Formats: sequence, structure tokens, C-alpha cells
Amino acid sequence: QVHLVESGGGLVQPGGSLRLSCVASGSIVKIGTMAWYRQAPGKPRELVASITVGGSTNYADSVKDRFTISRDNTNNTVWLQMNSLKPEDTAAYYCNARPPSALHWTQGVQVTVSS
Repeated sequence: QVHLVESGGGLVQPGGSLRLSCVASGSIVKIGTMAWYRQAPGKPRELVASITVGGSTNYADSVKDRFTISRDNTNNTVWLQMNSLKPEDTAAYYCNARPPSALHWTQGVQVTVSS
């Protein structure tokens, strides 16, 4: 079983940037399409961005042109570069496959956007 470990969350002011990392204990090529999800308090978990093994990306409308997902298949790492952050981006962020696997959910990382 491949384990995923996210890092890079924190507190940032509106308009700021953060870069989330997701390191897998095994091959992300075998997992396939990777994705970032987020869940704000009182709201359902939502897909933020996904990236195929070949690098094709997909974004939620709310983060288009602000967030960038990327991956390194050799080093089994997925990133989410988040720019121009807004208070509504505040949430716990999770790395998982797309579609998500119950085996890969973790505690996630908290991103808080506040002045």
C-alpha cells in the first residue's frame, strides 16, 4: 500500500502564496491520475485540481489561473502551487488519486488565508 504525506500548509495573508507537497512512499505512476482535494468546515470535500501521468491538468473553476498542480513521477511527488490566495481557499487540503481511494486519505494539511 502506498502512503501519501502532505506538507506545506500554514497561515497566509490574502493575496499570498503557498506550495503544498505530497510525497508518496511508492510509485505514483501506478496510482495514475493524482489530485488535490480540499474541505472547508461545514462543506463537502471538493476536487481542486488533478494531473494525469502524462501531465494533463484539470482545475476547479474557483482556482483556475491561481493554482498549478504538477508532479514528478521519478520522485513520486505531487505539488500544488497556490497563488493569489483568498479567504475562501481556507480548508484542509488532501492529496489522493482521482477518483480518490479510501486507502490514501490522510489528515491533510491546513491552509488558512486570513489577515
